[in-house]
Amino acid sequence: LSALAVSVERGGGLVDMPSPATAKRGGSVFRNVKREVKAEQFDEYGNKVEFDVRKDEDQDVKYDETIRLLLAAGYFRARIKALSAFDKIVGGMTWCITASNEDVDVDVLFEENANIGAKIALVEKIVAALPRLKCPLRLEPHQIQGLDCISIYPVMQWLVKKALETREELAAQQRNSALHEFDKHGTTPADQEFHSNLPGATSAVLTIQAEYCANRQLKAPSVDDADEETRVQCTLLEYGQRYGASKVPKKKKDNEKSMDGQSEEDLIAMEQKRVKAIMKKMTALDDAGVSASVLGDIASMQSKEVQEMAQEYAKEAAALAEALEGAAGGEAAHKRAVAALTKQSTTTQSKLEAAQAKHDELKEQYEEAEKALQKVQKYARRIDSEMAKLDELEGDEENKPIIAELRRLIGLNDALKQQEKGFKTSCQEQMSWLESQIERLEGSGVEIIDDERTLAIQKQFEEDTGKMEKLKLLTARRAREIANLERKIDEYPGRAELTQYQRRFVELASQVLTKLRETKQYYTFYNTLDDTKLYMTKEVKLLESVNENFTTVANSSKGKEQLIAQMKGIVESLTMNRDKLQDRQAREKETRDKLKEEQLSLVDKERAYYKAVKDYETECSKNEGLIAKLERRGKQPQ
Repeated sequence: LSALAVSVERGGGLVDMPSPATAKRGGSVFRNVKREVKAEQFDEYGNKVEFDVRKDEDQDVKYDETIRLLLAAGYFRARIKALSAFDKIVGGMTWCITASNEDVDVDVLFEENANIGAKIALVEKIVAALPRLKCPLRLEPHQIQGLDCISIYPVMQWLVKKALETREELAAQQRNSALHEFDKHGTTPADQEFHSNLPGATSAVLTIQAEYCANRQLKAPSVDDADEETRVQCTLLEYGQRYGASKVPKKKKDNEKSMDGQSEEDLIAMEQKRVKAIMKKMTALDDAGVSASVLGDIASMQSKEVQEMAQEYAKEAAALAEALEGAAGGEAAHKRAVAALTKQSTTTQSKLEAAQAKHDELKEQYEEAEKALQKVQKYARRIDSEMAKLDELEGDEENKPIIAELRRLIGLNDALKQQEKGFKTSCQEQMSWLESQIERLEGSGVEIIDDERTLAIQKQFEEDTGKMEKLKLLTARRAREIANLERKIDEYPGRAELTQYQRRFVELASQVLTKLRETKQYYTFYNTLDDTKLYMTKEVKLLESVNENFTTVANSSKGKEQLIAQMKGIVESLTMNRDKLQDRQAREKETRDKLKEEQLSLVDKERAYYKAVKDYETECSKNEGLIAKLERRGKQPQ
């Protein structure tokens, strides 16, 4: 009965708040208590209050685009319909910041269905992390809290792009790392095939290079002072290649002339001649051969000298034969002499062949020069005929005045050219002198004033310049005043911001009240359980004492009387405690009734206040309409 009375009393909310020590002892009783309590607000009639949130079509469109952007980037939690719009947006931004792999020095930890304080703190952390990510766009906390998707969408685009770029970079790094590790220990079939075919391919390439390598046959003399084309031809001739002019196509006419009066065939012949001259100056690299310079020397020799050398050879051969016949053991000397003479004969024969080639070449040059001479003579005869015709024209009496006029005009033209040249020279000299005078005068600080009109113009210019400076100062002062006023105006929040702040404060106050009510319930529940435990402990102890002493006192009548008297005293004390608790309960009920009556009176006053405000607004609108009508009537013409 005592435990039942205590539980009823505690359930009525008549127990005071426990002390900190008592709360510390009973910390384990909250484990099975539901903690999530939704904040709701009701009006004076008991109906649930819904905030007047006006929907904006542009905001809805941007919200849908933001959700689609997050889904395309890989944040699939945006598909969950149970999540609120705030959780989807803020969760997506937190996911992008985490995926960007940047050290933002901010703990951005997202939790779903958080309270208003945690939401505000998370939004502020996101706004602080954006500049550290070097985001070119800026956001305010109230824009994220109020789901201003028009402002959020560009920032979300940048964050998604940053996250995707980071993902691609990480993928590339992992791919390169995996390939590097694979290259250390493994090979592909293509690599195995390549390594198996490498020796054969290498030997084939080396064979081809050795077979078709460049073979230098001649050595050119030093041609440092020659032009580039000559050096190119010398290099090609060293390796056995000819480089010269191509033949003239047959489509062209034979009598076609070049710019300098020579035909293409003549140019080709001259080019071939130049190539041959270059080859004669080169030296052969073969040991058994004879250099081109030696052949040139031999070719320059006359046939008479060759005959003299042949006679000397015959004399020496005869002398050597006589010496060999008369000398003992001269067989070896004879063989050496024969070998020397044979070699000398071979050398002379080669020189003779080279001289014959030189003779043929000189003959060809002579023929070419003779042809060129004939062409020049023909061209000279043509010029002579034209000059004769011109002399005939000059000798004609009818053409003399025209020729004289032409000569006079030519002379006049030459004179005018000379005068123009002299005039330009004098003008340049005069201009340089004037520029030097101007620089000298400007350097000495002298102002050149021509006349009174210039003075008047300069004075007017100075006055206008002074006025312009004053206007600039006034404009700057006015601009500073405007900037100060704009700054002061910006310090005050606008209507939308005030409305949003009011909404957030109302939500925060509701959350605080709910938390306070929940805490009071926890304390009340703890007090009830603590007192129940206390009384049940006392009851258990009492029953144990009765049980222990009942066996001892049951055998004597005196002990039974004492036990009955003790039980009666306990019942009387419990009855007194119950009466006291009932009196206290009655007093608390009276206090509750008084507070309820006071609440009802306050609700009536609030209802009257809302009605008065509504009537006032109605009368104000009527007053504004009447004032507008009076103004329109006052503007009408009488």
